[in-house]
Amino acid sequence: MTGGNTDESLARMTIRASSGVFGWMRQCGVRFQPSLTGTLNLGRTNAFFLGGGKALVNAYYLTAEKLGVDVLYDTEVIALNMDDGAVRSIDITYRGFPETVHARCVVASAGGFQANLDWMRQYWGDAVDNFVIRGTPYNRGRVLKNLLDQGVAAIGDPTQCHAVALDARAPKFDGGITTRLDSVPYSIVVNQHGDRFYDEGEDVWRNVTRSGSADRATTGQIAYSICDSKAFPLFMPSVYPAIKADTIEELAVKMKLDPAKVAETIALFNKAVKPGQVFDNLKLDGNATEGLTPNKTNWARSVDKPPYYGYPLRPGITFTYLGVRVNDKAQVMMENGQPAGNLFASGEIMAGNILGRGYLAGFGMTIGTVFGRIAGQEAARHARN
Repeated sequence: MTGGNTDESLARMTIRASSGVFGWMRQCGVRFQPSLTGTLNLGRTNAFFLGGGKALVNAYYLTAEKLGVDVLYDTEVIALNMDDGAVRSIDITYRGFPETVHARCVVASAGGFQANLDWMRQYWGDAVDNFVIRGTPYNRGRVLKNLLDQGVAAIGDPTQCHAVALDARAPKFDGGITTRLDSVPYSIVVNQHGDRFYDEGEDVWRNVTRSGSADRATTGQIAYSICDSKAFPLFMPSVYPAIKADTIEELAVKMKLDPAKVAETIALFNKAVKPGQVFDNLKLDGNATEGLTPNKTNWARSVDKPPYYGYPLRPGITFTYLGVRVNDKAQVMMENGQPAGNLFASGEIMAGNILGRGYLAGFGMTIGTVFGRIAGQEAARHARN
């Protein structure tokens, strides 16, 4: 998935360590539930938390409180002040007032810069104005930039980010998973001109991810997913209702597309669908088109059974890949190749060590869990010495 853009030893270590986290998570109050069935093969890729991500976080906070951990809310880290490869003090604002704190060890888990549109603009230009940020507006990369400016080694491509197809009607920030659209593999996707522009059937999870990447490259960073009543029950819908019509032309008009062009695109697609193999939405079924550029390589079926459904799509940015380099003890590495004296990192701010590009379902959470534990253990050990 990464095309070789990974630290293989850290990737393998993370995979091995992930098999042992479930017992520990349960000890921290996390509860799991069975995955949904019948869509996107979720049972073989994801573990689901009873009550969702908020319940997961609440369980961890409750456990931390029982352990005597103090959590400072309404607090922003302004700067980690480093000298000779170690953090000497931390400037914060606490409930609006500036303060300086000191610690024997620091674990940086402050995420990337996907909500910092000015920083994103350096790599994507004005296209960022049409991006949707799936999470918090506060992931602005202040800690990441502060560390990189002080000689911490960088890793990951700043021009890359994990993106998925979101409903274009989603809010700019904090729309969450309910605005994600999984319709792409079972539909055709057109740009503003009514043309198909990439293979919707490449793979389920690659498709969900790469459709977001493809949306980033389209004019206005918007695309349109179109399917018929055969395909509509096969995916989890967006929180926003689908646009519905009895004819393709009527649907195109409702989506403000050229009805003649969209009808022509779908007619050509239907004609190119190769008959023969049995459709199977739970695996790569080989049902493909022939003679199109690009062809759809799986789940290709004629779009011909009304009513028809459409969704507008925009790229939903999950996280950026630029981060700080770490070793297998989660120690932050300096540009001179030496580990920082008392600085560790976990989560998105160091995920670029493993995810240089691409994405595996659930792996961001896995990296956070595995390296969160390693960073905590190593920081505690270092602080006691």
